[in-house]
Amino acid sequence: MRCGSWKIIVRADSPKPTNMQDLIAKSATLLEALPYIQKFNGATFVVKYGGSFMDSPDPAVRQGVARDLVFLEAVEINPVVVHGGGKAITRAMEKAGLQAIFIQGQRVTDEATVQIVDAVLSREINPEVVATINALGGVARGFAGPDIFRCRKLWLDDKDQPGAKLDLGYVGEVVEVNTAPLLECIAQGITPVISPTARGEDGYIYNCNADVAAAQVAIALRARRLVFMSDVPGLMRDPKNPATVISTLRVGEVPALKQTGVVDQGMIPKVDSAVAAIRAGVEKVSFIDGRVPHSVLMEIFTDQGLGTEVVV
Repeated sequence: MRCGSWKIIVRADSPKPTNMQDLIAKSATLLEALPYIQKFNGATFVVKYGGSFMDSPDPAVRQGVARDLVFLEAVEINPVVVHGGGKAITRAMEKAGLQAIFIQGQRVTDEATVQIVDAVLSREINPEVVATINALGGVARGFAGPDIFRCRKLWLDDKDQPGAKLDLGYVGEVVEVNTAPLLECIAQGITPVISPTARGEDGYIYNCNADVAAAQVAIALRARRLVFMSDVPGLMRDPKNPATVISTLRVGEVPALKQTGVVDQGMIPKVDSAVAAIRAGVEKVSFIDGRVPHSVLMEIFTDQGLGTEVVV
């Protein structure tokens, strides 16, 4: 838990409210956030930082989430970040003359691909996320996934041949989290930033689903909240219609949504991970749109929130 007090600093170049009503609105926002700040003081929140919107050409989008994480630090909440990077991996594969192939939302990862995955996630994106947080006044430390995660090889059920399994290559499922360095960071007020790769039982590096990895971190650290950030508004009944976002998803509703195809492809590991986290004691899991400015703060510190919340 972090110690000490936190301050609100008004910069000389900060935009000033134009009238009294603006001042009142800003004060009301602070007062709405106050009970949540008090409630979550010292709590650990795991944030899955989706790679899809990290590629935005707009620096405000790229820095927005990092700024929110710095705010969490300031109010003595302990953020732990697991980031993605799928689009960057695909670009690097194309540059190397490799074609990206996906089966049931999982990237097929041969020996050449896993080397690219490891390089992009742990040596390009991870340092960039850490540097952005630190540049905005936070304190972050990066971890390559194999230093934190252990995994088993993932075999997918073949939907066309019941009982058969599909081999995706060096794709793993996180089964163990080395919490010691993460707890050390939390005790020192440092935000850990982790890439979603892992060391397999055979000693090789495996590509892992970042949603599953984030959920395992939340379970291992007994986090209060788990937040999945991506480039969609939440879980939608119709993927083409943002107005169909399911605001509250109860664990018992998931099987029916899978049968109807509402939960399909890439949403399957995300939703399954959310269910596993809830059943392990995480209070609430949220699916939110990282492209919305301050979506993390709105989800945590306002009465209404946004996106989809997964509860018991």
